[in-house]
Amino acid sequence: MTALSLDGVSHAYFGRTVLERVKLDVREGEIVALVGPSGCGKSTLIHIAARLIEPLRGRVTRTYARHGMIFQEPRLMPWATAEDNIAFPLRLAGLRGAERRRRARHAADLVSLDPSDLSKYPIELSGGMRQRTAIARALVVEPDFVFFDEPFTALDVALKRQMQDLVIAAARQTRFAGLFVTHDLAEAVRVSDRILVIDERVRGIAGERFISLPESARDDDAVFATVQAYLKEDPLFAHIYDREGRSIP
Repeated sequence: MTALSLDGVSHAYFGRTVLERVKLDVREGEIVALVGPSGCGKSTLIHIAARLIEPLRGRVTRTYARHGMIFQEPRLMPWATAEDNIAFPLRLAGLRGAERRRRARHAADLVSLDPSDLSKYPIELSGGMRQRTAIARALVVEPDFVFFDEPFTALDVALKRQMQDLVIAAARQTRFAGLFVTHDLAEAVRVSDRILVIDERVRGIAGERFISLPESARDDDAVFATVQAYLKEDPLFAHIYDREGRSIP
């Protein structure tokens, strides 16, 4: 079953086309990574898919019940504790206080956020704990779809790996589908079931590759070897470069 479908989606800013006739599908329980060079419209596409902006043309079909979204920045409310930040979507939904707290603490447990940190304010949390809080906030609504808009770009390598592991474990436990935008091809290989590459010349999706590595085999060496094979041997990834011509790690 398809959880999300985009058909012929196009968009432009001030007359400049950033997406043209994009077609993609995400199946239930599947994590799809979206990669491409800087400025190719990855974030615009995920914002359209998540209903944050309307496309200029095309159709978006969503068959999932609820979605969560995780941004590059945690975007926490500075005046609220970690627990209240996590529970905020439930407050908007009208849940009572006791149920909000129970579900917020369960979501915090999913991302290994220590109970002693739930009473802290964002300024008291490390960068990793703030991002864990943001992930828990996305999961607290028990979504069957999650949008990831380059959520770990600003983190160091070790912390990024921890956050990726959290996403993998949470996806395995709750079986949500997801669309994961990233500049990092290694990250795409680690967290996704399938990679979609956006064409640099605004021609939509250039192609896709299924990740053949089982999750249990995606250690650093295997991921590195897969990425190198893509970059050196697969023409689909020939244009995965930023505007300065540097290869994405």
